[in-house]
Amino acid sequence: MSQPGYKQFCPVAMAAEVLCTRWTMVLIRELVAGTNRFNELRRGVPKMSPTLLSQRLKELETAGILEKKEHSSEKGIFEYHLTKAGKDLYPVVEAMGNWGQKWVESQISLKNLDPSLLMWDMRRNLDPSPLPTKQTVIQFLYPELSRSKQR
Repeated sequence: MSQPGYKQFCPVAMAAEVLCTRWTMVLIRELVAGTNRFNELRRGVPKMSPTLLSQRLKELETAGILEKKEHSSEKGIFEYHLTKAGKDLYPVVEAMGNWGQKWVESQISLKNLDPSLLMWDMRRNLDPSPLPTKQTVIQFLYPELSRSKQR
């Protein structure tokens, strides 16, 4: 994609040329998780610059991993949807996550804990149906973080 490539006729090398540029697999993780709008993707990869996000999305579209579609009822709003090739990355993302959970030292990873990313992921994945029907607020406290990130 944006790197010269390995120039090897090897499936692993060819896949790495597409998938192993900076932020690409993290972006694919977000797409696999169901995020499909630009600003939502930015929330899922908050440390990725908007310029680089745009570039990676274009590269993934060119590679046939996703397609950009205008939202059917919101003119001028675009969404990114995985193609069949992109959907085939589900087990790759899952395998990388399992490997990272098993083999990457957690103490090092805890230094990078981002409560806002955790909240974003919870918003996306938790089932709110057991909660009361009236408006409910759940507060999370992280006393070990700086004051600005504790709540």
